[in-house]
Amino acid sequence: MKINEMKLNNFGLAIILTVCSFGAYAAESQDQSLVNKDQVNGRVEEAKGAVKETTGQVINDKSMEVEGNIQKNVGKVQSEYGDIKQDIKNEAKKDK
Repeated sequence: MKINEMKLNNFGLAIILTVCSFGAYAAESQDQSLVNKDQVNGRVEEAKGAVKETTGQVINDKSMEVEGNIQKNVGKVQSEYGDIKQDIKNEAKKDK
């Protein structure tokens, strides 16, 4: 019973951290020019994957856990690609 309570606490913590990270990202993006779709979609997929992975851990569903891990990592790659695109765009604006 204690293991399930710990997993449930981890699940709640993952959701809270996800919501907080979106708030921090929104505040950071106000300092820069507009964000691109890859940044936003990547971070959304990353968050959905993290929730799915944690849910799989809580309900002891290995396939859901693996699927969430993959989705989280794909989202991370997509958001980093968007970050690189945005950095290039910002540098091009500075050069003008």
